[in-house]
Parts: sequence; C-alpha cells; structure tokens
Amino acid sequence: MKFIYLYLLTLSISISSLAQQKSSVKWGEDIKLKKGSTDLKVICTDNTGIYLEEAHIKMKSYFVVGATFRESGTLIKMNSNLSEIYRYNYNKDLRGKEFEQFFPLGNDLYIIASNYSRGDRMLELFAAKVNKASGDLTVRWQRLASLQQESKKDKIEFKLTYNTDSTKMVLVSSVQGKERNEYKVQEFDSKLKGAKPVVISNEFEAKKYQLEDVIYTINRKVILVGRTYEYEEGKRKKEKFLDFNHYNIRVYNEAGKQESEINTTVNGKWLSSTKLLQEKNQDLILAAFYSNEKKSRKVNGLLVQRIDVNTGKVISTFDKAINDAMLSNDDNVEDDDKEDGKETKENKKDKESKDSKSAKAGKENAKDTKQDGKEEGEGFSRYMQFRKIFYSSDGGLMILAESFDTYTYTSSYFTPGTNGAPGRWTYTTYRVYSSGDLLMCKVAPQGEIDWLQVVPKAQSERYAVGSTSTGSGATISGFSFFSSLKMPFYSGFGVIKSGDNIHLVLNDNPKNAGVTQSGQKVKSVLRFGKSDCFIITVDELTGKISRKMIFNNREIPTAMPRKGVVLGNDLYLVGRSDRMFGKTKIAVGKISVK
Repeated sequence: MKFIYLYLLTLSISISSLAQQKSSVKWGEDIKLKKGSTDLKVICTDNTGIYLEEAHIKMKSYFVVGATFRESGTLIKMNSNLSEIYRYNYNKDLRGKEFEQFFPLGNDLYIIASNYSRGDRMLELFAAKVNKASGDLTVRWQRLASLQQESKKDKIEFKLTYNTDSTKMVLVSSVQGKERNEYKVQEFDSKLKGAKPVVISNEFEAKKYQLEDVIYTINRKVILVGRTYEYEEGKRKKEKFLDFNHYNIRVYNEAGKQESEINTTVNGKWLSSTKLLQEKNQDLILAAFYSNEKKSRKVNGLLVQRIDVNTGKVISTFDKAINDAMLSNDDNVEDDDKEDGKETKENKKDKESKDSKSAKAGKENAKDTKQDGKEEGEGFSRYMQFRKIFYSSDGGLMILAESFDTYTYTSSYFTPGTNGAPGRWTYTTYRVYSSGDLLMCKVAPQGEIDWLQVVPKAQSERYAVGSTSTGSGATISGFSFFSSLKMPFYSGFGVIKSGDNIHLVLNDNPKNAGVTQSGQKVKSVLRFGKSDCFIITVDELTGKISRKMIFNNREIPTAMPRKGVVLGNDLYLVGRSDRMFGKTKIAVGKISVK
C-alpha cells in the first residue's frame, strides 16, 4: 500500500509541475504510535529536523474503586527525509508534575509542566529546557509562576503566547471566582527570566465579559480585546439570555493602569469579528468585519484602522463593502451525490439542525435539537473569522479570513420496552465544525484596501461528543482566549508565504478543482478520506488566484494542513486516518513550494 500511494503522489507532483508555480510533496513512513496515544502534532522545525509531540494518557494513581489519569508527552525528532532520529519519553522527568505542552522560544525548546496542591489551593507552573540533539533535559525544572485560589471553586486559566515580535514568551493567567475577573500578564526572556507581572483588574462582571485576545507590545503595554454581553429577553416568559453587545479594547501600562480605550463604534457600523496587531512595533492595526445592523446575520464589509498605541486615537480608517453575491449561501453549496450519498444525508441533518430547534426524523422517532444561539449571541459564530495576517512585500498587509461556525445538536431515539418494561430515550450529542468561504484582502502601506477576493468552499466535520439516556445538550465554549481549539482536524487551511505569493493548502472535494472566484457553486466535503489536497496560490500584489491539486487523501493518511508548521518554503504536517477495522495510519509529510 505504501508503494501505491507514493506512486500516486509522484504522479500528481509530475502533473502539477507543469504549472507556473512548482511544488513538491514528500511523506515519510507510517509512524507506530504507542498504545494509549491520543494525538500527534508538529511542534516546530529547525535546520536539524522536525519536532513532534506524541500525547498519551498515563495512569497517575490507582484505587480499589477506580483510577485517575494524567496526560503525558513524548518528543519525536525526525530528519529532513522524515525518518525518526529519536523518541524521548518524559514520564520520569515529570514525577509529581502534569505535562502541559512544549514551547519553542528562539532556537530553544522548553517543556512546560504544572503541579497543583489541594491543601494550599495553589497551581505552580514549571519549565525545563530540552536538549534538541538528544531530547533530554539540559536545565532542570524552573518555576515560572504560582497561581493562588481564594476558594476551591475558583477557576484557574492560563495560556502561553508570544510578544509582538515573538522574541519573548508571555504568560497570561486568570483566577476567576463568581464575580471576580482579574488577569496577570508576565513576560519571560529567552533564558526564562521573568519581568514583573502586570496585574489588571477588570470591572466587568465575569459572566458579561469574555477575553478574546491579549497583545503584549515591545514597550510592555498590554492590550486586552474582549467581548461584552448583556442580558436580553427570550421568546418565553421570564426567559433571559446573554447576547453579544460590543467589543471592548483597552490599553494598559506595565503598572496595570488603563491608559486608553479604543472606540469600537465606527460610523454606525457593528463590529462582529476583530483582529488587532502591532505594525512593526509602532502603530496598532485593527481589522474588523462589520454589519450595518446589530442583529444582522450578514457581513457587510471589512474595515481597517491604524491606531496610535500611546493615545488610542484613530489615525486612519478605510473600509470595503462585501456584496452578498460574493459570499456562499445554501444556493451556492451542493451536496455531493451518488458516490457520497451518505454524506448528503449527514449534511442535510446538519443543515436542518442549524435552522430549527427541533425536527423529527420519521420512522426512527429521531429529533434534532440545536444547542447554539443563546450562549454565543444570535448569529455571532457565523461571521468571518480572521486566520492569518502577513506583511506584504511592499510594506502593506495581507489578510486571510474564513467563514467558521461551530454548533451542537442532539439526536434522540426511542427504544420500546419488552416484557412489560418501560421504553427508554437515548440521546447523542454531535458537534459540527463548519469551515466555509475563504476571504483574502490586500491592504496598502497607507491603509487603503487594494483588492478583496473570496474563494467559496464548504468543509464540515461532525463528531459525537456524548451519549446519555437521561438528558441532552452540550454547552458551547465559544472563542475564549484561554480555550484550546484542537478541532477541526481536516478542514481549514495551512499557509506558506513565498516571495510575492501566498499559498493556501487545503482539503476539498475533487469536483471543486476549478473553483477560484466568488459566485461559483461548490460541492461540500465531509468525508475527508475521499478528498483531494489543493494549493491555492494568490499573488499578493495583484490578487490573481490559481489552483491545482497536489495529491489525494484516498491512499495516504488524511492530511491536516491547518495544524501544520512552516519553515521557510516548507509546510510540515501530519496525516492521520482512523479506521473502524484495522490499525490507524499516521505519517508526517512535507509540502514545498518554489
């Protein structure tokens, strides 16, 4: 089987090499995961190899009535030929600690772990430097921070990220009680020497505020981007729910004192999704999708502002209207037929659950109930989401965004009783990840919008997330800064920047090979094992788009471009195929462009 899909890859590469933009694909041998492994992902790459994390569950303690488990990490290093150099397990090094993650910083790689003391209600975070040549720890555990609970019911959240030029590590943490909402931001240099933490007390009620992004600037200013909510009356009597109200963007100094607040009400436009970044360590750039009405479910345009980081005052504002015809709707998306008939039924079920709270499924006594809306704000998750922002070769910006929606619904089935026993309802909750249209935009150095292009697509992944015989539903976590969105796996896209071109790598329906512009009809893709992997190349100066297929996912482990890591002109990614009968296939691949 290995020789078959290597031949198919070689064939696809030779065909695609006829195009103006050359690309190549290489897959390594199938990787044998250890028993109990749950995930494999690319952490980082350097000139000596590729580093991957193999996560698995390890027993922590055992009792007569049960056992407790913790997640453990293994580091795998591969060479440029995708052959394994070593595999290092950190179970002995993690004694008394919980594995959290690996964190690349400059040329170094660190392993992050935690330890929680119930008696002290204290969570401590530790880091140790990894010898990248061998995998062992060259520097022993160093304490990064201690997070104290006032009550055992307090919720501790933390996330490791980077400052604006990615030269330093930033730890953002929060200990939240019933009405408490406080954030601590601390910077660490390449040797993990920590600066004085910035403590920010947020006056918003915890339930009415959700942190979306944190920016730590070069001059040690902290910018919090959050969504605020207000209670609204529901359709039923005495029913209330939290609905999205507006964005709140505030700038704090290193003492935690608020210096300015950025106005998010722009010319009567309703901002529905934002992305904030610091332009070459100077002005702030705010990119936002907006609607002309608060309750509108449509995106009416894209807005770009340049803002003075010291005063919070707007320097310039430019916007570009988005015509409804540019974005896909149900009329532009077609279910694949005949061969993928099963997909069609699943897709219809997903669509029905998005449009109604309850639907009967005929003879099987099944009904679907959507569990979205009230937790996230009506229609909020249907707006375009920013994915990547690059600096273009002329000093401007390239903005990449994607239509994204995630929701749950519950199917219930009634099983009649026998011999006088009562019947029983069984509930299964499904989570759906819907990745739609791609939006690409070029912003000139002066701030004007040069061009805007939309490429239609319709990717969807569905997973069962729970089953019960007594109830239904699953809450939606939303898009919190602290949430770790591991899914979706196969939809979305990866990005390689090469010269004046941006290359988007994605899995799609083979029948969409000619889709390169807005208004074209697209076939949906649900079963990614039958999809093709494409490269969409965009000239950042002109907006010209080309597309080609580079391999198919039928005979190889299904590629996951969204979770890939880029080094130069190479995208390293993992392919995985879970089989109902037979062993799971998993491998590492490299996609190169020239």
